[in-house]
Order: sequence, then structure tokens, then C-alpha cells
Amino acid sequence: MFVALHQISDPEGRGVCVSFNAGPCVVAPNVARTRNGTSLVSIDVVADALVAQMDSRALTELMLVSEPIREWANGILQQELARKADREWCLAALGGADRLAWFRENFPRHEGLFGHYLIASFLGVTPVTLSRLRGAERDTALD
Repeated sequence: MFVALHQISDPEGRGVCVSFNAGPCVVAPNVARTRNGTSLVSIDVVADALVAQMDSRALTELMLVSEPIREWANGILQQELARKADREWCLAALGGADRLAWFRENFPRHEGLFGHYLIASFLGVTPVTLSRLRGAERDTALD
């Protein structure tokens, strides 16, 4: 199974997790991850995976001549845009506990696949805060 995370480095070189991929999937084309030929995002594969890649120019040429390929590729980009918008909304509108609930609802398998420090980064909280949120849930469940 393909398991990967997308990170952006801050000015101090610390990675900030901005996206996850798991299972058979298509990673958004480089047009969604690059500017002026430079990658803005690093993709780290965190488990053994079979990866296929395609030259972006070749894909663009195929999109120009094939409507099904164009629709498929545009669908991938639309899904990526929706995922980014959903996360942006989560970060802007929800508190910590609600962010964790949102994450679990939208990424039900990911808590077992990715390190909690990565999930904390993705949710815009510290690992300590995530641990406290999870602990508060356990305490509530025991009551």
C-alpha cells in the first residue's frame, strides 16, 4: 500500500505536514506542487510502495488530445483542491478537539498509519496538544 506525506519546510527547515496519501491513489500532478519549475512540497513515502510516474509534459500532451484523460486529470486536480480547501476550513474554523474529530472522520485509517507528530503538524497543533486531546478523550470514555 502506498503511504506518503507531503511536507513544506518552514524558514528554519522544520517540516510542516500539509497532506497525506494512503492506499492505491494518484498524487496530484506537479502543476499543483511546483512554481517556476521548483517543487514547493516534498513527498516522503513512509512504507514500501510501488510507484509509477509520468512526465508532466507527456501528460499535458495526452490531455490535449484525449478527452477521457483530460477529464481524469482535471478530476484529480479538483479532488486536490477540495482536500486543500477542507483542511484550510478546518484550521480556520475549528478548535483542537474538533480538528481531531474532523481528521478522524475524513481520514479514518491515517491515525494508525502516520506518526502522531505528523498528524499534529497537519492539524496545526503541537504533538503535546494532540497527546492531551487524545488523553482527554480516553478520560471521558472512562467516566
